Amino acid sequence: MGKSRTKRFKRPQFSPTGDCQAEAAAANGTEPEEDDGPAAELLEKLQHPSAEVRECACAGLARLVQQRPVLPSLARRDAVRRLGPLLLDPSLAVRETATGALRNLSACGGFEVCDDMVTKDIMTPLVALLKECSTGLDSNEMSPQKKKDQNKNSIENIANEAINVLWNICECSSRAVSIFNKEGCLEIVLKYLSRFSTNVDLAISVAYCLQTVTEDNPELLKSFSTPALHVLESAMLSPVSSMEYLLLKTLVAGTVWNLKDIIPSKSQAEIINAILKILSEVLEMDAGETVIQMKEAETQRIKTAAETEDTLQSANGDDLMEDEEMEEIPHRRKVRRKTFISDLLPPTDKELRETIALLTAQQTALEIIVNMCCSEDPTDDEWEELSSSDESDAFMENALSECGGQLLSPLCLSHEVHTALTHHLLPKKIFDKTAFPNSVAVDVCSRSPTWKPLIRKMNTIQCRALVCLQSLVSLLDVDHLGGPAALQTLAQHLSQLLFSQPDFAKHVDFLEAISSALRALLQTMASKNIPQCMTPDQLMTLCTAGVRSSNVGVRVNVVSILGITGSVLAKEDGTLDTLKTIGYSLLEVATKDPCLVVAGEALDALFDVFADGKEAERASVQIKLLSTLKEFQPVFKMKIRKEGRTKYSPDQLCVLDNVKMNLRRFVAYQETVEKRLTT
Repeated sequence: MGKSRTKRFKRPQFSPTGDCQAEAAAANGTEPEEDDGPAAELLEKLQHPSAEVRECACAGLARLVQQRPVLPSLARRDAVRRLGPLLLDPSLAVRETATGALRNLSACGGFEVCDDMVTKDIMTPLVALLKECSTGLDSNEMSPQKKKDQNKNSIENIANEAINVLWNICECSSRAVSIFNKEGCLEIVLKYLSRFSTNVDLAISVAYCLQTVTEDNPELLKSFSTPALHVLESAMLSPVSSMEYLLLKTLVAGTVWNLKDIIPSKSQAEIINAILKILSEVLEMDAGETVIQMKEAETQRIKTAAETEDTLQSANGDDLMEDEEMEEIPHRRKVRRKTFISDLLPPTDKELRETIALLTAQQTALEIIVNMCCSEDPTDDEWEELSSSDESDAFMENALSECGGQLLSPLCLSHEVHTALTHHLLPKKIFDKTAFPNSVAVDVCSRSPTWKPLIRKMNTIQCRALVCLQSLVSLLDVDHLGGPAALQTLAQHLSQLLFSQPDFAKHVDFLEAISSALRALLQTMASKNIPQCMTPDQLMTLCTAGVRSSNVGVRVNVVSILGITGSVLAKEDGTLDTLKTIGYSLLEVATKDPCLVVAGEALDALFDVFADGKEAERASVQIKLLSTLKEFQPVFKMKIRKEGRTKYSPDQLCVLDNVKMNLRRFVAYQETVEKRLTT
């Protein structure tokens, strides 16, 4: 345990444009239905001979599937098999609304629904639709111009919806990814991506999908030809600098990083530099100021449009015909309307779209950097290094070799990534993103229903930056982080962030992210003998809140922080009382936490704190450390034997076995300490 390990980021399960289910129902002003009536009626209408009726039924289902209680009813009535054929309906409008309904279903239904969609063979009509759209876009030049433009827009809209369905399903189903590989979908989606200069929305959807399907997919990597790589390169190096294009370039950069294994070694430094240059440009932008400016621009646009409309009405006088007035009403609504539709649908207001694109790009950029910093180990869901902290080497040998060599490799950065990170000043830009969101921007968003969801996005960026900071602190040299003084300043900054929030324990995501960053930072400072700045009171406040958290990651982090701080204090004079407090806290966690991973981390921390030092020896005797651990030792062994194989992974069991072995040796060591001090 001992050292923290950053969790790699996966693409979020749902569509990036927002959450669904309860929020969607609230946004639409609807309540979940308790019976099968609406679902049954809409599904019946899918077979209606009128294309308009079929289109309305698909649109109704697109709204209905956002309500979780309805999903079982739709599954019982085989909604997927009924919607599937409509992807190839003669009417383009029906195709678009049917694909939209499946997009919402795949986004709101989660892994089980997506897997069921694959089982019910949705991939067959979906792939056929994508191929037809690709062909249709090429054949439009044969149509008259007006019809050509209408068809082109409809086909691109359908393709966009279909790509989102494909993306959601591939994220949740390995079988869908396998079908993607076998059906040659790569060539199709790259063709859509190549249209990025004329349809950035479609290109962004493709980029999201590509980032998903290229991750851990060696079979697909073989399909990337030189022309395919050139398409990615063209999109990534586009000179357009709008926020939507920044998002596109960021997503493509993430895809290119996934392809690093097929890039010639002589080109890797250049490619990595290009990726990090894009990420640096994205993170350099001030999201808070952008939110404020774009909201002001939206307000001014709406005001100007309303004034223009009033001026036109005045110029026309009061003798407007009734039908003319009726035409003005929806126009006025269109200018001033609020978005009551689900977040699943993309926002139609330009300023809001651009702002969301920037925030999403920044979040994605931080996640890519974290993934670049992580080792390419198959057990990415593990949070802990499987090596015992070297702080306790004074009294015990390393027993890791007994785990059969199945341990994680140490985290490290390639020379190219290390150089590019520091060259583009990314550590400084990431540090800046760890601050709380701009209070003025938060206030602006809180007063607008359509902008309010951006507050969560800004908070997410802060949490991602903290996780990214954890990676950099763990992996970069102290000099590249600014030296010892910079680390102390950073520690003070993190402490201020944490303790400026009196209710920090309620914000689990924030607490996990900042405790991970603090853990990594304090560990680095301890290893370099850099004085730490967290006071004992702050330490115990964090511990008290953290050990009560329902989040295992938070509990692991806080007990590790206790161990790191305690091991430093153990070497100093006059720290007896603090060491006793730390010891009591760690014993409480080790003996009472229901999770063996947390208990093992607490034991590991005890080994670190009481491994050496006169103050530590005195404290261990006064808190009755030896007798407590001797009493707990058989209980810990029994829990591992009883719960181990059913609740924990092989790697976690390996760690726990190592802790069990070290506990036996530590007890023997404490027996010698107590004997020496009491005789």
